[in-house]
Amino acid sequence: MKRLLPHIESPEDLKKIPLYELPKLAQELREFIIDIVSTKEGHLGASLGAVELTIALHYVFNTPNDKLIWDVGHQAYGHKILTGRKEIFETNRQLGGISGFPKRTESEYDDFGTGHSSTAISAILGMAMASKLKGDYTKQHIAVVGDASIASGMAFEGLNHLGVTHVNALIVLNDNAIGIDPSVGALKKYLTNVKAGTAKDENIFECLNLNYSGPIDGHDIKALVKELERLKHVEGPKLLHIITTKGKGLKQAEEDQVVYHAPGKFDKLTGERLKKSGQNEPPKYQDVFGHSIVELAKKNKNIVGITPAMPSGSSLKFMMDQMPDRAFDVGIAEQHAVTLAAGMATQGLVPFCNIYSTFLQRAYDQVIHDVALQKLPVIFCLDRAGLVGQDGPTHHGVFDMAYLRCIPNFIIFAPMNEMELRNIMYTAQLGLNNPIAIRYPRGRGANIDWRNDFERIEIGKSRCLKEGSEIAVLTIGHIGNTIADLIKNLDGSEKVGHYDMRFVKPLDKNALHTIFTQYKYIITVEDGTKTGGFGSAVLEFANKEGLSKPVKIFGVPDQFVEHGTIPETHQLAGIDFDTIHSYIQSTLDQCE
Repeated sequence: MKRLLPHIESPEDLKKIPLYELPKLAQELREFIIDIVSTKEGHLGASLGAVELTIALHYVFNTPNDKLIWDVGHQAYGHKILTGRKEIFETNRQLGGISGFPKRTESEYDDFGTGHSSTAISAILGMAMASKLKGDYTKQHIAVVGDASIASGMAFEGLNHLGVTHVNALIVLNDNAIGIDPSVGALKKYLTNVKAGTAKDENIFECLNLNYSGPIDGHDIKALVKELERLKHVEGPKLLHIITTKGKGLKQAEEDQVVYHAPGKFDKLTGERLKKSGQNEPPKYQDVFGHSIVELAKKNKNIVGITPAMPSGSSLKFMMDQMPDRAFDVGIAEQHAVTLAAGMATQGLVPFCNIYSTFLQRAYDQVIHDVALQKLPVIFCLDRAGLVGQDGPTHHGVFDMAYLRCIPNFIIFAPMNEMELRNIMYTAQLGLNNPIAIRYPRGRGANIDWRNDFERIEIGKSRCLKEGSEIAVLTIGHIGNTIADLIKNLDGSEKVGHYDMRFVKPLDKNALHTIFTQYKYIITVEDGTKTGGFGSAVLEFANKEGLSKPVKIFGVPDQFVEHGTIPETHQLAGIDFDTIHSYIQSTLDQCE
């Protein structure tokens, strides 16, 4: 049989295919996604579940004139393939290749950049209102939103406004009962009842003044096309509720939807994930957190854990499995997670609020007003801090040190290894008078034997790892391990001192006074933004104290770093081994 996908370079080519052949195209599109992602990695399950919807939307609507936004963007691989990026799709998430998320600068078909959830309704409403103001009443505006994303506060804010605007906008609720982890909350129960036909008489979306239709089978492409064609001629704000299966078309992805959200490399025929080498490796920082909080919570009955929709990604799932009444997944609701933790702290509980660094940005007001202003001892565990690799600029956690450092009453700590992570968690739960942020990176730590006995850490105290005479290198967090190896490879390494500063706030001022007195050159290294970050804090200290030694800051420059592997993004940012090694070596050579 003649294959269809090779002949599609744009939605215009798609529209030439007879309706009865679209299921065949859906099968080919699934096979293409599986073929590429099995070897190049990426987000699999969400895109497989949205194949029929993707085809139907581009078949019915006149993109890119009609506006189409994919919330988060995990499910947009099919969209990219059908809109002129099929031949370069194998570069997805690779350095210099296409982004893993919709990106306005990449294609005219990517109407809005996404990556964080629950923004699509507000964005599409903005576009629809713009069309109305311009007198264009024919343009269509469509946002595809998942059931996990639509439960977020911002999505409800958008729906609340949408219902009174009378603009030409369609929200497609892609309901598969899972985001990255299974969806949670009362809205999930409501949608489950809608699907089962047992919901209460009133429809929540109709009550918000949306023209509701569905639920319909999101894998019945003919039914989708028919309903979308009908809705195209219905004026005003509309919501189409479709039911899909995440991972559709790959048995393992359907059965294990959490793992196959982003499964790594796998056999495209069997679906089996490829096993990595059996060598003994250090643990992931997230797992050190997960095991340590369980260990601490068994001894401290006041400890609770909170995560906004990332129990697997943060490894809080370990606590949720063992202590389900003390560990909470609150859904995609970072603002709520922070203030929930604040409320708990007022009542003597010890909340560990575990949020990816990039997602804490979404709760900045709550961090300031609800936590810091009231000096509530919430323990923020910021996973994925620093450059995270192939998810790119929407997910790099490079701003946390800068945006938290300016907030009064905050403690900021970055462990260099697993034992320091465990010890600061132990210290924090003993009782602090301030909130604390503990930031650690994506990926593995530095030690095989990491299950140390807990030790208390003195707040604001750094560690001298190596004495020197000419150059002092001050590091913060895991990147200090790279610097420790780097120093060993220098000619004249005995002249280089290395300090694990640990605390961005409060700084160890006593150690800094000694360093500025003892050394000729000061170098700071961080995996966060230079602007306002750790190095800036050292410079501010030097200025205040009237210290005039030259300070060189290595950190992420004032630009958004693109996607690539973590080593590649470090090189883009100029904080890689070779760049820092060359600078220190040349500085050493000047000392002779």
